[in-house]
Amino acid sequence: MAGKKMIPDDVRAQVETIVEHFNRKVIKDSHRFFLVRFRGKHAYLDRDDYGHVGPRARITYTGDMQAWDFAIYKYSDEAYDPEEWFFPGAGDVNGTVEGALRAAAKAYP
Repeated sequence: MAGKKMIPDDVRAQVETIVEHFNRKVIKDSHRFFLVRFRGKHAYLDRDDYGHVGPRARITYTGDMQAWDFAIYKYSDEAYDPEEWFFPGAGDVNGTVEGALRAAAKAYP
């Protein structure tokens, strides 16, 4: 992966912990929860809804845990769109992993 910034292992572990905490404290449903997968400089936030897993958002690591770039998944285009800001939950995007989770949860209840 030459030329691509990778998310360091310690940051990946922090993101996984934040997602697990969000699932326990906010979602509170063992049949609906967020999953995270990593590729290059991106963390993909998917949600499992009663066994059906689908994409919700992508966050891009900038080197700062408080300044992730956000892109919502648009099912109409089947793509992540960092320019789309007209969706329920957009106001929750604040550069944090939890803000991204809150935004994705509101965009796709």
